[in-house]
Amino acid sequence: MRSFTYAASPARILFGAGRSAEIGAAIEEIGCRRALVLATSHQKADAEALSERLGALSVGVFAGAVMHTPVTVTQTALEIVAERRADCLVSFGGGSTTGLGKAVAYRTDLPQIVIPTTYAGSEVTPILGQTEDGRKTTVRHPSILPEVVVYDPDLTLGLPVAMSVTSGLNAMAHAVEGLYARDRNPVSTLMAVEGLKAFAASLPVLVKSPQDAEARADALYGAWLCGTVLGAVGMALHHKICHTLGGSFDTPHAETHAVMLPHTAAFNAEAAREELAPAASIFGGSIGGGLWDFAKSIGAPLSLRDFGLSEADLDGAANIATENPYWNPRPIDQTSIRTLLQQAWEGVRPD
Repeated sequence: MRSFTYAASPARILFGAGRSAEIGAAIEEIGCRRALVLATSHQKADAEALSERLGALSVGVFAGAVMHTPVTVTQTALEIVAERRADCLVSFGGGSTTGLGKAVAYRTDLPQIVIPTTYAGSEVTPILGQTEDGRKTTVRHPSILPEVVVYDPDLTLGLPVAMSVTSGLNAMAHAVEGLYARDRNPVSTLMAVEGLKAFAASLPVLVKSPQDAEARADALYGAWLCGTVLGAVGMALHHKICHTLGGSFDTPHAETHAVMLPHTAAFNAEAAREELAPAASIFGGSIGGGLWDFAKSIGAPLSLRDFGLSEADLDGAANIATENPYWNPRPIDQTSIRTLLQQAWEGVRPD
């Protein structure tokens, strides 16, 4: 047994169908009375309905969250927080909304309650990724971790199949990287494998039967597990590349993770053969090829060029991704990353 350090997350998790009805009680339990509800413009109506249900506990809605958490949007949200004297944040939606709540909390230390409606998993991490001047950077701090997360599978029944697939693969990427993280531990490994199994079982069902309540619950369970893994260990090559593509080339967040996961897993397959073995067994024995086959079978995007990224952009992306690189089990260099990006851009099956 290798030596390890394990720190349990202090976040309070409320999981189960219908538990979003407990938001008001959760606000009061953390000692707050003036919640600002956050959302994207697409989920503004749902956020307003939630605000109305909260009654006097809500000071209104800010529906300006967008992908990659631009600092300019965070600054606008901070002005509204101050103007309405909000004493906590309720983030309703996917990773974009969760990111905005984290960005505000990082600057104000306001408590957060998150109600995820996708499978991003970022709601249980103390990690903030934010974009400024065309670069996406990450910061880890205890104030970033939401205090309460409410997982209500009923809220995901209407999640479009395409978004279910890409956000699920996004969460799976957290687990795959967690398996070979330098600071992994036995508990994070158990959660990573369990999370991958949950998605391997649930996503194919959701593609065929989007209203399957049991599969929706299983996928949300997988999101919690995979996100918790990301919150417990460090990130490596996969997240560095996805942050580069999203922050500097504005590729869509979940879709980028979905495309890159088989390629980054294949890149590290030999260097982390033992660590990745449990995941490889879930996906047919070959971690890179197996993940690509799984992604294809559920209709996930397979090519970076589908997002408008040009082949001419790949040199610049490789350069940025190898500047100040994250730790990775296999050494990286500009040439190897450029080759990896070419394969992901073309959408070929990795060996």
